[in-house]
Amino acid sequence: MSGNLTYQQAGVDTRRAAALVKDIKGHVARTQQNRKLLGAFGLFAACYDLSGYKQPVMVTGCDGVGTKLELLLERDFLEIAGKDLVAMSVNDILTTGGDPLLFLDYIGIAALDEDKITRLIGGMADYLEACDCILAGGETAEMPGIVPVDVIELSGFCIGCSEKGDLIDPSTIAVGDVLVGYASDSIHANGFSLVRRVLKEHPGCVTEAELDGFLQPTRLYHDVVQGIRTAGVKPKAFAHITGGGLPENLERLFQGFGADLEIPKWDLPGIDKLLAHVDSEDRFHTFNMGIGWVAIVAPDEAEKILTAGPGGTILGTIVDSEGVRVKVRGE
Repeated sequence: MSGNLTYQQAGVDTRRAAALVKDIKGHVARTQQNRKLLGAFGLFAACYDLSGYKQPVMVTGCDGVGTKLELLLERDFLEIAGKDLVAMSVNDILTTGGDPLLFLDYIGIAALDEDKITRLIGGMADYLEACDCILAGGETAEMPGIVPVDVIELSGFCIGCSEKGDLIDPSTIAVGDVLVGYASDSIHANGFSLVRRVLKEHPGCVTEAELDGFLQPTRLYHDVVQGIRTAGVKPKAFAHITGGGLPENLERLFQGFGADLEIPKWDLPGIDKLLAHVDSEDRFHTFNMGIGWVAIVAPDEAEKILTAGPGGTILGTIVDSEGVRVKVRGE
């Protein structure tokens, strides 16, 4: 031994990292049951053949899990973190009318932990397999001294494609169009800075089981989109309800219009206990309030898409006054 330092002694083990890439090949293979990469897994970049599209338009998106990640790590819900990471980007791709084709992840960790990383990727692969999107690659960065030992950094990137004529065009929205909402499965991956603040200031305000329910993964809405296509309907717009709630995520679609919405009471167990400590107006601008996806369609098409996915309900119509106003039915 020369006595000189190695990369491993500095906290980075490239040999273990290379072995991990081989170990996750099974998860990668699960995401290529229908779509395939052009070329072998393990290259420095991934290739996908778009020749099956006549007028291909690429669509891209990236996102993370936000401060929900802290609670997921505390409770060892690593698979949920992987699912959230996929859903936050894939759902955004779906709003364009595009198909999610390729997904890449970034994992930053203090030191390589094969079990944790494999579980994260397993959660990603569960969701990617469900929506026929390929896990095309990613980056696992060992960052000793930068990333704390009890923290994992996560980012996700999705690439999709659409035929040019199939792209969703929100500029076609008109007064009288109908907004159809689809239920969320949980709080999803937004608003957790406020959730964490409430839990800190009001410990015990929800049960452990209720908190576990809050942390369930963001719902993938590929089933809704596919159901709407099967019904022969092309929506004028889709909205993925994330940070900012219904008002902010819908208002970005409107040009001089607005909407008056009446939403069902959110039936997530324990949510009323949490919301009791949240400003009554700010709740609509922070949480999805039980509606994670919205399709905007012509009035004669609204009934056709109510069964496109579980939880479909008519929320209201487009009006000629700007702004989105939301109230809960029965309140």
